Amino acid sequence: MNNTKDKIDIRSLSLNALQEHFIRMDEKGFRAKQVYEWLWKKSCFSFNEMSNISKELRAKLDANFVINNVKINSSQVSADKTIKNSFILHDNHLIEGVLIPTPGRMTACVSSQVGCSLTCKFCATGYMERKRNLNPDEIYDQVVLIDQQARENYNQPLSNIVYMGMGEPLLNYANMMKSIERITSEDGLNMAAKRITVSTAGIAKMIKKLGDDQVKFNLALSLHAANDEKRNTIMPINEQNSLKALAEALKYYYAKTKNPVTYEYIIFDGVNDGIQDAMELAKFCKHLPCKVNIIEYNPIAFASYINAGEDKVEAFADYLTKQGINTHLRRSRGKDIDAACGQLAIKEKDKLAEV
Repeated sequence: MNNTKDKIDIRSLSLNALQEHFIRMDEKGFRAKQVYEWLWKKSCFSFNEMSNISKELRAKLDANFVINNVKINSSQVSADKTIKNSFILHDNHLIEGVLIPTPGRMTACVSSQVGCSLTCKFCATGYMERKRNLNPDEIYDQVVLIDQQARENYNQPLSNIVYMGMGEPLLNYANMMKSIERITSEDGLNMAAKRITVSTAGIAKMIKKLGDDQVKFNLALSLHAANDEKRNTIMPINEQNSLKALAEALKYYYAKTKNPVTYEYIIFDGVNDGIQDAMELAKFCKHLPCKVNIIEYNPIAFASYINAGEDKVEAFADYLTKQGINTHLRRSRGKDIDAACGQLAIKEKDKLAEV
């Protein structure tokens, strides 16, 4: 097997499946566990680097398997020290991921799809075509590479991961879940599930599935309006996943997991920035324990939305706080390099930097 396309993607195999392959190659099963540890615990991207494996076995691995690792295509550093990465996949697709350094934490924002099938009107990725889902290892690799960046640039390891990059994680459910399993497992990166947040535009049936699976990570819902008519305009997915359906799904999720939910709310000038909007949001918040992150809007070329004025933002947050709702104002990071919330979109297209 000399042609890469004929080789097996080794990280698509479970440990048991890998052991079966080793036995068929007349190798001892325990060697598979060694290789598995190199792949996941040590994040090794090359068979040649597996130093406790014989040269003969490494040659067999190279002949039969491939590691389709993600690589950094290009990076940009913001004035606020945020780093945006363009990652290149084995099939030459591009995705983006961001390192967000803030006092007390290092956060990786990772993508779950190449492009996005949703059409949220304020989000740059929503104007791209969805090419395909990312595999679990491709999500995992983003975390590994961004962690390396955090250590090299700021002398700190990653502390948090948010699935808030390109794509809708709940539309890549199985691969998203497998990636978190690898990231949190003792034979993987061994990160705490409570340090991971998965953000969704709101797919009711998949939110219920999160509840059935009794997930340990955090859930964030991109809400942006607690009024169906407004939310339909901002986020067309609401037409099939109404606020009533989402409320029912979230209550089911909370009953199963006891995990509070975070609502993300971008305030657009003249769209959802009034006290009536705050009243509707406060009412929606009564369904279950939650907190609200009010997020600064980051303009994109495709949309005409602009950020609400500071006075309106503060009045909105003040109203929610007086209603007893845990409310936080989130300032955007990396705006100057299009790395902030809602700005991720591949601009290079076919113009790839050398890797």
